[in-house]
Amino acid sequence: MTCDVPASRDTVWRSYGTRRRSTRALRVRGSAVLVAATVLAVLVVPPLVQLDQQAVDLTAKLLRPSWAHPFGTDDLGRDLLLRCVYGLRVSLLVGVAAAVTATVVGTTVGATAGALGGWVDRGIMRIVDTVSSVPHLLLGIFIVAMFRPGVWPVIVSVALTHWLSTARIVRAEVLSLRSRPYIDAAVSGGASRWRVTVRHLLPAVLPQAALAAALMVPHAMWHESALSFLGLGLPTHMASLGTLIQGARGSLLAGQWWPTLFPGLFVIVPTLAIAGLAGAWRERINPRRRSELML
Repeated sequence: MTCDVPASRDTVWRSYGTRRRSTRALRVRGSAVLVAATVLAVLVVPPLVQLDQQAVDLTAKLLRPSWAHPFGTDDLGRDLLLRCVYGLRVSLLVGVAAAVTATVVGTTVGATAGALGGWVDRGIMRIVDTVSSVPHLLLGIFIVAMFRPGVWPVIVSVALTHWLSTARIVRAEVLSLRSRPYIDAAVSGGASRWRVTVRHLLPAVLPQAALAAALMVPHAMWHESALSFLGLGLPTHMASLGTLIQGARGSLLAGQWWPTLFPGLFVIVPTLAIAGLAGAWRERINPRRRSELML
């Protein structure tokens, strides 16, 4: 009897681990399919089906979902499925462009602080802490207000409020790498600090920087949707997931649920899928770190 207990316990833990791995694999496959469908939709649908952003058809106003209009129509009679796809394209463009820009800025700042150290490191990190103390949304509103409505002001706003965490991550990685033996050997061999940074430190931190960019995309999409919902950044007639939800508030109060539900799903589902793939990538390149990167 005493010999059977450990064996059965090992069996239970082995079965639990197998189920957990299968669940994770299923989640990753589902996320990959959703991300592929998202990219395919935003690349294929707009060139094939042109949408007049300012078209009005009051005879088709607020039609329920049907075969002709799978997502129904909005309060101006426009097909909601096409507008959701166009809005998803804008949100994805803003998310990817802002994430790449913020990653470049954050990597440059973090690598500079970690490589130079001393008073430069302290000064840069004090600036990072100061900017981090301001709420992202408030700072983003202030930045967008300085430009005319458009996509690029929103990209600039999101990028300038999301590089801080990347800078911290890259700085921590650089500080960790500086104590490695091959870095000491390069310095002892006469390599300058600039050469060590470019040839050794930056290539080593690029995987972490790319991971931070991937995890930042869904967060940037949410941030863009919040700004658009507040009526900032994008023109009101331009299809964006945030503007679609903002324009559907009156319809929701009147009992028409579809103008709010479907744009909301287009915000939630793709961002969760991107975050799921990025999380799987994080576990693959660094399985010992399971904690979330706070972006």
